[in-house]
Amino acid sequence: MYAKAVAALAALTVFALQGAAEQTRAPAQRTKQGTKVETFAKGLAFPWGMAFLPDGRLIVTERPGRMRLVAKDGKVSAPLGNVPHVAAGGQGGLLDVALSPDFATSRYVFISFAERRDGGAATTVARAKLVLDGDGGRLDGVEVIFRQQPAAVGAMHFGSRFAFAPDGNLFVTLGERYQRDRAQDLGTHYGKVVRIRPDGTVPPDNPLVGKTGALPEIWSWGHRNPQAAAIHPATGKLWTVEHGARGGDEVNIPLAGKNYGWPVITYGRDYSGLKIGEGTAKAGMEQPVYYWDPSIAPSGMAFYTGSLFPEWKGNLFVGALRGQALHRLVLDGERVAAEEVLLSDLGERIRDVRSGPDGALWLLTDNPEGRVLRLVPAE
Repeated sequence: MYAKAVAALAALTVFALQGAAEQTRAPAQRTKQGTKVETFAKGLAFPWGMAFLPDGRLIVTERPGRMRLVAKDGKVSAPLGNVPHVAAGGQGGLLDVALSPDFATSRYVFISFAERRDGGAATTVARAKLVLDGDGGRLDGVEVIFRQQPAAVGAMHFGSRFAFAPDGNLFVTLGERYQRDRAQDLGTHYGKVVRIRPDGTVPPDNPLVGKTGALPEIWSWGHRNPQAAAIHPATGKLWTVEHGARGGDEVNIPLAGKNYGWPVITYGRDYSGLKIGEGTAKAGMEQPVYYWDPSIAPSGMAFYTGSLFPEWKGNLFVGALRGQALHRLVLDGERVAAEEVLLSDLGERIRDVRSGPDGALWLLTDNPEGRVLRLVPAE
């Protein structure tokens, strides 16, 4: 089951599609409880990813290639030391960050970044130990654990979100580097979700292990540019959101060994207006849970697990770059039942979304003077 949302001012009209032909209308929903947005920190250059440290501080990546700590009072630290050099430009640079599930003992943090190599660039994943020193710190023992193959010329579609599964394995989303057809090529990491162990080795139960001509890290394929990933708190399944072209942004639940269609099937069109692929459905290719047309340019997602907004429990929140808003998706199992568009009056590109330990929703804004925002109930 999937859905199609069509923009209309501040809220989207939602169509819940059941099967291949039946179409029913589901209502847009609005928050009963008022909200307010607080600026927690500012002065960050194109912040891309964030993670909450056990002591209450935030670690934030800046796309030009810096990592910073944000203190509990919102003070932003000097750049952390020993951050790897990144290929900063276009959509490339320092991207996501995540703490190891055993961070309290291992001190490992994971970062993804565009790495310049082999005459081009590609997404790389590294881990390092975070050493805190007063208001700042550094990365120690930086170790590359995964490199997207091959590198490509250009600065587009790196993907690059992390999600740690309940079994401790790490999902990494990878864009197709603006080379559409290679999203269907199992001999490359383009347009794939990969699943690796925290040390970069391949879990033996990955779906393509032992298959001739296929890279064993691959979990699913046929993706365009997934810049959002999260684990459903109840089911433990991976959910992703990816950019379409001109329309066709998708919410997916990537399953082992499944093909999600790009560029053979899509609900979008080329930027020129021309058709892409063969249509919207094909045997052997999965349908999205939900899609947007026109595009909102999604980046960052989180399932709300806090207590400040009880009515939002279990809702999925997706940031929008082109749409400059926060989208709240009301779920009925694995179906989107309704949608609400929030914060459209901010005029901000929302790059990342996290459900914070304090019950607030935390956001990053994508601009040269980026901010960390908290969405909390209005008094």
